[in-house]
Amino acid sequence: MVEKSHTAGWLPQTFEPVRKLREKLADWFAPPSDASTIEDCYEITLELPGVNAEDIDVAVSGNALVVSGEKHAEREETGRSYFFSEREFGAFQRTFRLPPDADMNSIDAASGDGVLTIRIPKLTASPEAGRKVDVRRL
Repeated sequence: MVEKSHTAGWLPQTFEPVRKLREKLADWFAPPSDASTIEDCYEITLELPGVNAEDIDVAVSGNALVVSGEKHAEREETGRSYFFSEREFGAFQRTFRLPPDADMNSIDAASGDGVLTIRIPKLTASPEAGRKVDVRRL
């Protein structure tokens, strides 16, 4: 007969605050985003309230678009006693896999009102890609 450990009941409860903190950090490190497409481009928007454009980095790596940056803490602590503080600060990063028809050389990014908008044009098919081959009779 196997004896149950007395620690089995309290161990998950002990780590519950750590798990919740990890989930909260993961939410910040992956800002909410939308991805959509229209006829000539793909568009990705990310919510980045309080993040300045100069603190955002958009890069292409292989077939992925990597958005990273940092939200800086800008508040004075002297003479204040906080009852609570829900504002979050720190680094973030999101990676998006781009489709094969994305024009990696013409990506445009703009930031305003707490939203980063990235437009990725679609490659246009070259005339050679759609060439018809005639079948001749032998």
